[in-house]
Amino acid sequence: MEKYGYIRVSATDQNEDRQLVAMKDLGIPEENLYMDKQSGKDFNRPEYKKMVERLRVGDLLYVLSIDRLGRNYEEIQNQWRILTKEIGIDICVLDMELLDTRRGKDLMGTFIADLVLQILSFVAESERQNIKVRQAQGIKAAKAKGVRFGRPVKKPPTDFKKLISKWERGDLPLKDLLAACDMSESTFYRRLREIRIEEKGNSGLS
Repeated sequence: MEKYGYIRVSATDQNEDRQLVAMKDLGIPEENLYMDKQSGKDFNRPEYKKMVERLRVGDLLYVLSIDRLGRNYEEIQNQWRILTKEIGIDICVLDMELLDTRRGKDLMGTFIADLVLQILSFVAESERQNIKVRQAQGIKAAKAKGVRFGRPVKKPPTDFKKLISKWERGDLPLKDLLAACDMSESTFYRRLREIRIEEKGNSGLS
């Protein structure tokens, strides 16, 4: 039997120390520790996949809590089935004694573990959804206060229209125009379209 430890931290939870300490206290070899730094919304994680490829019947996998395994209710259930039924390993969730597949392998023990897993998986996904809602609400409130998100809009130079005229006459190569404006080609053509629309609107008003 090999002992493995899986650690996951997300962009909003970057401190993996607590999980690492817990795994080292269990005497898990460093080469059997796998850590991903990404969201728990699915199991498309490089280190998790590497670990699963190494797992064999009878191995034991430790995770600190069910939300470190993942936060998607259906996918946690599916992965749990793959790990315990198809591969045939045991799983121990350290902060939930009932989620230790080594205990109570009779019908009642399995039923209780499955029930606890469903409840905790549901809680993990609910928290993930709540985080998304809070983020969306925060962004909406910030926008209402005038906070701008994304890259700042690059303003064209003050002589932009003169440079365009020279380019249209063939007096200024496009690469020189882009260099003078410090713009990419796509940004230049977008700004050009905006100017043409603006000019068309002004001519319609006159």
